[in-house]
Amino acid sequence: MVTASYIRISVVVGFLAACFCAVFSDRVQAQAFTTTRLADGFDIPVGKPDGAGYYVYRGFSPYGHLGEDWNGNGGGNTDEGDPVYSIAHGVVVFSEDYRRGWGNVVIVRHAYRETNGQIAFIDSLYGHLKVRSVRVGQQVTRGQLLGTIGCGPYRMYAAHLHFEIRKDLRVGMRRDLYPKTYTTYHHPRNFISTRRRLRLEDRLVRVPINTFQKSNPNRVLTSAVDVPEVSTQQASTVRPVVPDEIESVIQEETKPESTAPEKSRGLLDMLFKKK
Repeated sequence: MVTASYIRISVVVGFLAACFCAVFSDRVQAQAFTTTRLADGFDIPVGKPDGAGYYVYRGFSPYGHLGEDWNGNGGGNTDEGDPVYSIAHGVVVFSEDYRRGWGNVVIVRHAYRETNGQIAFIDSLYGHLKVRSVRVGQQVTRGQLLGTIGCGPYRMYAAHLHFEIRKDLRVGMRRDLYPKTYTTYHHPRNFISTRRRLRLEDRLVRVPINTFQKSNPNRVLTSAVDVPEVSTQQASTVRPVVPDEIESVIQEETKPESTAPEKSRGLLDMLFKKK
């Protein structure tokens, strides 16, 4: 027979388990993994594989422009709609219309082997896209179409590709939370030029996912709130109209001698009070 105390204990245990899951859900999610092909080299993201027909209009600078802006040689919007390619094998970890000056963004996570033999990871970001051709979790190969060059949200820029390579896998779209230096970012062309051809291993490796910092709810942008003007003039107090009988009672009951308690009267009043 199930006792009432047993039921209460079961309810408490279930509640504590739910609280534990709620508190640690983000941490557990951040420990997720997938697999992807080990990169066998890296290419330029436009004019594959060497960037033919394109040039860097604005380069990388720490504390400033944290990527490279690639433009077509024709200038203006002549490169709008041109294909953008994955620089290497990898897995898509972000694909979204982020707006806020970014527009359509794709981030691909890559695994590669460094010269010291260790496997390292980077994220490549492709911003201001006109369209996105991949989804989160999709495996992509070197030179695969990711989307096309665009003008950003609401066509706020001349058409170009904004391209970044990150060392820190936590950045995502929260660049404001991390150092804008070489501790977080690679110089894109320098990174690619020294890793154009890597040893072909044709193997799958484990890659961490769900590492991006979630959006801060205290920084959500909202429309302006209209605040009414506050008058500096003193507002007049209006008393309700009451019958004369009640008004006389109010005046009588609110006299100081009627409201003050006996102990608050002056000492002389107490001494000479008539009995």
